Amino acid sequence: MNLIIVESPTKSKTIKTFLGQDYKVLSSFGHVRDLPKNELGVNVEENFNPKYVIPLKSKRVIKELKEEAKKAETIILATDEDREGEAIAWHLSEILNLKNPQRIVFHEITKSAIQEALKNPRDIDMNLVDAQQARRVLDRIVGYKLSPFLWKKVAKGLSAGRVQSVTVRLVVEREREIEKFKPSEYWNIEALLDKTQNAKLKTQNHNSKLKTEFLSLLVKKEGKIIPKLDIKNKKEVEEIVKDLEGAEYEVEKIEKKETIRNPLPPFTTSTLQQEAWKRFKFPAKFTMMVAQQLYEKGHITYHRTDSVNLSQLSLSLAKSYIESSYGKKYHKERRYKSKGKVQEAHEAIRPTYLEKKPRLDENQTRLYDLIWKRFLASQISEAVFDSTNIEIKAKDYLFKANGQILKFDGFLKVYPMNFEETELPDLEEKEILELIKLIPSQHFTQPPARYTEATLIKELEENGIGRPSTYAPIISTVQARNYIEKNEVKRFQPTEIGTIVNDILVKHFPEIVDINFTAKLENELDEIADGKDNYVKTCQDFYTPFEKNLEKKYQEVDKKDITEKPTGKKCPKCGSEIIIRLGKFGKFYACSGFPKCRYTEALEKNSLNIKCPKCEKGELTEKRTKRKKIFYGCNQFPKCDFALWDKPTGEKCPECNSLLVETKKGTKCSNKDCQSNKNVVK
Repeated sequence: MNLIIVESPTKSKTIKTFLGQDYKVLSSFGHVRDLPKNELGVNVEENFNPKYVIPLKSKRVIKELKEEAKKAETIILATDEDREGEAIAWHLSEILNLKNPQRIVFHEITKSAIQEALKNPRDIDMNLVDAQQARRVLDRIVGYKLSPFLWKKVAKGLSAGRVQSVTVRLVVEREREIEKFKPSEYWNIEALLDKTQNAKLKTQNHNSKLKTEFLSLLVKKEGKIIPKLDIKNKKEVEEIVKDLEGAEYEVEKIEKKETIRNPLPPFTTSTLQQEAWKRFKFPAKFTMMVAQQLYEKGHITYHRTDSVNLSQLSLSLAKSYIESSYGKKYHKERRYKSKGKVQEAHEAIRPTYLEKKPRLDENQTRLYDLIWKRFLASQISEAVFDSTNIEIKAKDYLFKANGQILKFDGFLKVYPMNFEETELPDLEEKEILELIKLIPSQHFTQPPARYTEATLIKELEENGIGRPSTYAPIISTVQARNYIEKNEVKRFQPTEIGTIVNDILVKHFPEIVDINFTAKLENELDEIADGKDNYVKTCQDFYTPFEKNLEKKYQEVDKKDITEKPTGKKCPKCGSEIIIRLGKFGKFYACSGFPKCRYTEALEKNSLNIKCPKCEKGELTEKRTKRKKIFYGCNQFPKCDFALWDKPTGEKCPECNSLLVETKKGTKCSNKDCQSNKNVVK
């Protein structure tokens, strides 16, 4: 009997269907060993040797695997093909005391791929294992060494992470860019023009459907390009408009050409996460969960990849399907090349079968269809447009009009993308046009946008922070730690405590939150995976200066300098000074006599300046539950327990005198029994 061990029960069920009675396929149910939860678990004095333990949940599985391993003639480890999978294979071989286990890898869970992998077993790649161990050990060192510093110097319950802290920094710095941003006014001037002869024709025939009017944009003055922000105010606009009085609008140049739009490459992990957010608002973690389900059921290739490579077999299958479904003119073979350093020789994410549409649930279907269409589109001809560019001269000014009409849909037939068709009238050079009106429009420059899931993943990838398997857990972790949060339009902004922790790390541990340093360390992990660098050296190079700086900061940093700020106010309970104190969830007023006096009060910035209708002493403030949900409560809590889920307006209900609140459907009374709630208050 041959025993195949994989890490997932779903994966084991799928593989079983391809193999005969000679094979038994079992699952390890994920990781079987990890660093201990209650200690560092790394011997920094002895070559950074990790101390692994078997989690309680894995002990029953390990016992079963050991029993089955004794009966097996050959043991085959078929965990995922990335570093994480290689490490699981190594841990299994160590726990089960396997002497010469066979290691097989495959990009997809199909019968042909499994059979091919079984013909080509290899040894466990210790370079990949060391790269994964180095990541785990470095992350553990930062988490276990730096988090206690934050507990001691800031507040209990805080934590720091090697990659997560850099992610928080990106969000904090974007927020500061937005805060500092000052909008600049600028103007555009468009000319609405019409063919002279058709203008007369249309005057005679009001029902004419001839498309003869079109817009053109002012782009040049005296032969020089007008920069976007060059027309700064209404006065400058009025001068140009006055200058153009009595001008003749003459077609100076017409350029007609074919333009093409190429399809996008097939998905990598990051581009799949980005597109799933844009189209379905799937968080990265959810996208990876659904993609894993599709992979383990054999519907798509491996979903953790930074490669856009496609196998020859997949290219042949795409050619056959496209030509039979859409015609030969729609097929165009493309081989894509990955940018930068690709972690391992994976394929892009693609469907395993083109003809067969699997039965899936709603979310699986949405993601599968997206992957299917993106892969197929990558092998379809480009879309072709007929483009027209027209330049119109008026005195010393030049206006420009651009038009395009879709000529051949190409890949857009399968993978629709946004584009605008603009049809221009047939014109000739030297033709005189009639000005209908000049249309000045005022604009203001916009601040940089807050990150979405998609744009934050793109930023991480472009800066070389993290790898395909880490983007989703990074974003999930920093939200769980209350360092960043999504606002009402699902864009990330830092929390107060996230900003404070970031500032402390930037000031005292600059390398930990340095983007270039973190990217450099990612490259070193890649070098370990390629056998070009050493696990111990990488850990030592990081640890030695880090530990030295940490010891120094324990001596230098005074908790009071960070967490306490005098206010000049007196405590209403005991008369001691009120200070601004820093806690796990941000700043608040507190009595300096703590713990003898436990008086606290929310900062004014959270206050709504609305008197509490219950106790009539306190004010309503914005608060958060333990799950970070916003509510509005009295600042005299626990003496007064008045609270509302919806934001009060400060106005009273004319029916019952309760507070009015803002809801998604409009303004209504906070008293649910009030008669006025039968109609939304305007």
